[in-house]
Amino acid sequence: MNIIIADDHELFLKGLELILNMHYPDASIEAARDYNELFSALKRKTFDLVITDLAMPGAKPLEALSKIHALIKDTPLIVISAVFDREIIQKTIDIGVSGYIPKSTSNQLILGAINLVLAGGVYIPRELIDEAAMNTADSGFTKEVQKLKQFDDSERQAGKKLTQRQIDILKLVARGLSNKQIAYQLGLTEGTIKVHITIILKTLDVANRTGAVTEAVKRGYLSQNEVSD
Repeated sequence: MNIIIADDHELFLKGLELILNMHYPDASIEAARDYNELFSALKRKTFDLVITDLAMPGAKPLEALSKIHALIKDTPLIVISAVFDREIIQKTIDIGVSGYIPKSTSNQLILGAINLVLAGGVYIPRELIDEAAMNTADSGFTKEVQKLKQFDDSERQAGKKLTQRQIDILKLVARGLSNKQIAYQLGLTEGTIKVHITIILKTLDVANRTGAVTEAVKRGYLSQNEVSD
């Protein structure tokens, strides 16, 4: 799995790189220190995950995110920023960002948010939803807040249930395909498939692929006809 992280604060950049190396030992991690370096890397190489700071030299933040999203299309894009503003976060989500993580977030929650995004979900900090609810007149949610709540609900659901992407992968696992074969069929990298498999095993609380298939049948994710003999 290829990951690129971008931040103009060297200490945070190195710390995030260390965390990712520990959690994803097979991943290839590249670093950029401003938007120009990030744009250059994205044009040169294909990545499975892009993680970037919001305010960096080289471009205006929201314009930069729009440009990045246009370059990487379906690749998950996560913002990790010290900026915690409801309007800005909403704008990043509208652009196509898959996750917005405050820099004050614990390492464990950062990794959980990254896993959620890699699994096909969207991460929005819970504090944002609570703050928006408190500031909304007449004890009701505005359309904007309701939209954010939908993202938060999908986040919590993704932590309990398999996503459609994971179910698609499990169907191929049930047919006896290897990670490499699954990656080819779904147009993903082998590293991305490995991440999905890890999340599937954790979600289903099983130790291996065989156990995952058996449990998936029990829970109704797969039918017995989809399991190879």
